[in-house]
Amino acid sequence: MPLLSLRAYAKHRGVSLAAVEKAIHSGRITPTVGGLIDSDRAAAEWDAKTRPGQRRARAAPAQPRETAEAPAAVPRESPEAASSGLDYFRARAIRESYLARLAKIEFEERTAKLVSRDEVQVAAFTNGRTVRDNLLNIPDRLAATLAAETDVDRVHDLLSVEIRRALEELAGANSG
Repeated sequence: MPLLSLRAYAKHRGVSLAAVEKAIHSGRITPTVGGLIDSDRAAAEWDAKTRPGQRRARAAPAQPRETAEAPAAVPRESPEAASSGLDYFRARAIRESYLARLAKIEFEERTAKLVSRDEVQVAAFTNGRTVRDNLLNIPDRLAATLAAETDVDRVHDLLSVEIRRALEELAGANSG
């Protein structure tokens, strides 16, 4: 567990100093209290907390001249890293699906194919109130006339005309 400065760890990892500083700032790696980097712990944190699509092939650390001819070991991803990659892509697909649904809803709202639930509730309440008021006003308008009528057919016609007028007024309000 060698402790390295930020610049030395960047060189060891094969990345820029800015990349190491960004990884510290974003919380992907954690320096020690003295500000140094534990290279083994930082490498594990970096690999675990970096999304698969953002990973680049890690450059091999600088090796002394006498071991330069030895073949470099190819790092293999652990099964956990592979499954976390799948989890990332699955989560990304779900996110994209929801974003597509939201975009469809927004499009339908803008093209007036979709209206707000609150607007529909207010309109239904208003229409119901109008029907109720128009029907409840019929006795006030016809009471005196009906009291003087003795012909049943004439009473029926007067009531029918008033009820029809109340309903036509409602229909006229809804069409305009």
